[in-house]
Amino acid sequence: MLIFKEEEIKQQVTINRETIAVVEDAFTDLATKPVEMPPIMRVDIPENNGEVDVKTAYIPGHELFALKVSSGFFNNYKLGLPSANGLMMLISAVTGEPKALLLDNGYLTDVRTAAAGAVAAKYMANESITTVGVIGAGAQARYQLKALREVRSFQHVLVYGPTEKRVLEFKEEMEESLGVNVYIADTPKQVVCDSDIVVTTTPATEPVIKREWLHPGLHITAMGSDAEHKQELEASILKVADHYVADVKKQVSRLGELRSAIEEGLFSERDSIVELGDLTSNKTPIRTSEKDITVADLTGTGGQDTAIALYAYNRLTKTAQLG
Repeated sequence: MLIFKEEEIKQQVTINRETIAVVEDAFTDLATKPVEMPPIMRVDIPENNGEVDVKTAYIPGHELFALKVSSGFFNNYKLGLPSANGLMMLISAVTGEPKALLLDNGYLTDVRTAAAGAVAAKYMANESITTVGVIGAGAQARYQLKALREVRSFQHVLVYGPTEKRVLEFKEEMEESLGVNVYIADTPKQVVCDSDIVVTTTPATEPVIKREWLHPGLHITAMGSDAEHKQELEASILKVADHYVADVKKQVSRLGELRSAIEEGLFSERDSIVELGDLTSNKTPIRTSEKDITVADLTGTGGQDTAIALYAYNRLTKTAQLG
């Protein structure tokens, strides 16, 4: 079995248009192929504000598929550690043999999650924007901005986070790496009201965005709610949005923002929900007006994990052969 470490993986996989296209194709596969993707398995560690998820998917036509173990321990910043970690194993879909271990420490998950946000913005946000708002100032907030820059031009960033030190570090890093002006918001409300696109990257268990803050033309990508106890948006936001899109309906109805809306009686399990793969497979943006309010509900899929793991594996083995 081949083993690749984080340093090797980072040399071959970065956030760029190619990796965004890989994730876009994964959503198309979910919409157009009989992908085998079981429900997420999760272990909660509440005393340490942590969780460990297991995701997988087999995409027909590929000889390998990924099994991923990823963790999120959201008090790790107090220890000077990243909140995310994990690894991916590639398994033969022909023999069942483990073929490769990607010891990425959660890096590939960060890349594919950010790429999914970029895909959502590509098909749902206005073409012309000025300001991007981010709620949360951790690693994923950084990756989301870098990926978004590949599909939309913007000049300003508004960021809100509960920890001043982390927000200041975020501001300095993003201004240097993206060449944009980063402003620190006093409240989440300021972020929403003054931004064209808002990305939420928090482990919140109560809404951080309220319906009354919405304004014409706004796009929201909510990617923090990926468990039954999490929620970043007031449930009514999904109902009043002109367009609401899920990564996978059966998953967001259990783990995403849709779960809260169903619990409050605003949606039912039987309601038809547009999935991101419906947009990518038809190459059709969803907006009918620049004034539309759009919401993407992203919980992260095993299909994305297999796609990014295969991409990394192919680049790593090709480089090894050339070497």
